[in-house]
Amino acid sequence: VLQGHTAEVSNCLFSFDSSLIVSSSVDKSARVWEPRTLSCLYSIYGHNDEVLDIALDYKGHYLATASSDTTAKIWDLKQDCKLLVTLKGHSQEISRVCFNPAGFLVLTASQDHSARLWSPDTGSCIQVLEGHTDEVFSCAFSYYGDYIITASKDNTCRIWKNITNKI
Repeated sequence: VLQGHTAEVSNCLFSFDSSLIVSSSVDKSARVWEPRTLSCLYSIYGHNDEVLDIALDYKGHYLATASSDTTAKIWDLKQDCKLLVTLKGHSQEISRVCFNPAGFLVLTASQDHSARLWSPDTGSCIQVLEGHTDEVFSCAFSYYGDYIITASKDNTCRIWKNITNKI
């Protein structure tokens, strides 16, 4: 049993090689765990509200957190979870975050009816995906990263072309 959060756990996942577990919580934190010993390696604080979602790049080097505080953050797991960048631009909570398959891009979905594509290196917004008429609950990249799909409270899914050519 992994214990340490002080409020509801909103998400959990394994790294692709199963060497780490990451969890997020409404206690405004994320935690990185060692799966064999179940010990907490890092407690990550930096959001001003609930952490709703988490994602790891495929190498397990970078962690993305998404929060009700309207921001997403990128953390470097190879440098003791150092905060690399804060992604600012959504006007309401971010419900979902994910990396593209190559790890060069981050995608967020928000209650503000949009999804956004970001550069995790600079924190700049590359593309705003607008068209939904209600909250965007989920988002994902296609296997090759050339397409994006979003799911919304407006009862639709939309498919978008990734314009960055960074696949």
